[in-house]
Amino acid sequence: MINNILIISSDFTGHGHKSISESLLEKFKENKNVKIHIVDGFSLGGNILLKVGKAYGPITRRSENLWELIWDISVAKPSLINEIIELKIKNNFLELLNNIQPDLILTIHPNFNGSILNILEKYHIKIPVVTLIADLVSISPLWADPRDSFIISPTQEAKDKCIGFGVPDKNVEILGFPVRSRFYKPITSDMYNNYDTYKPLNCLIMSGGEGVGNMHKIAEILLDNFNSTVKIVAGRNTALKKKLQATLVEKYGDRVEIYGFTKNIQDLMQASDIAFTRGSPNVMMEAIACNVPLIITGALPGQEKENPEFAEKNNLGVVCTDVNDIKSIINNLISNNGEKLNKIKTAQKTFSNPYIAENIVNFLLSIDNNTRLH
Repeated sequence: MINNILIISSDFTGHGHKSISESLLEKFKENKNVKIHIVDGFSLGGNILLKVGKAYGPITRRSENLWELIWDISVAKPSLINEIIELKIKNNFLELLNNIQPDLILTIHPNFNGSILNILEKYHIKIPVVTLIADLVSISPLWADPRDSFIISPTQEAKDKCIGFGVPDKNVEILGFPVRSRFYKPITSDMYNNYDTYKPLNCLIMSGGEGVGNMHKIAEILLDNFNSTVKIVAGRNTALKKKLQATLVEKYGDRVEIYGFTKNIQDLMQASDIAFTRGSPNVMMEAIACNVPLIITGALPGQEKENPEFAEKNNLGVVCTDVNDIKSIINNLISNNGEKLNKIKTAQKTFSNPYIAENIVNFLLSIDNNTRLH
């Protein structure tokens, strides 16, 4: 019986891993006999590895080419990455195991999947390890280790990639992408009304927790060409927030509002008719839970590359590869009384599932300690 679970996540590589941990913790708390320990995997490697985790934000904001190189290395040499991480975290991880003595380990970051399995294998420690993939389609082979007891996949596409990396079909469970309950709870049937073309178009512009993308240009196009209001979330990018406040607010007044990193993003989403965002899986799934049509303006190389196509294929939003196309895209969405915009909202309602986190927790608690040990 599973009563004690160790979750290896990440606090600084974007906000998605932490959000997933929080969504699961909400459901674990309903099981009073289960103890949950959440640890930032990068902290197990001391200051050096922690600095690596904290570098994610600056790298993805300032140098997508460098991030693409890092991704390519991880894809080409996953075993090398695992060995490096293993060396850095081994002592602290073994001490953590001794202190917690978990019945199951859940990994939510690819760097702490194969590396942890290596350590358990070398020290003959028998603990089930389950990996929860925090990407949608373009997954790194670091996610897909055949030694895992199980891999929880958000999509069929990600499962197919796992199988391509050598994971047996029976070891991969498609359970969806978990989203925190507050993105679902406030929603009532009234919030699913079709878009009203006689009211201002309420637009939300965001780009993940790190705040990247051409937000200024997008806002200007919307405010200059449509009866609209714009809310911009700059995330942890404080320099961008100050710049946007100094330019847009002065020019457009109360039609535009600028936010930094915010914990009530669900309120902003649910008050919006359209959300402009990067192809961040966490942001995309949260917006879909709030039933906000997406306009995806870009994606990080590597793990986000195929997310825009995934959104379009499932009619969850549209892709805009050139900000100069925004005017025509918006006109297309809101023409004929918002016909296409409303079709996206309907598709999102069909796609969305508020029980994913609960289903994942129930699946984890159903695992036998002696089942599928690596």
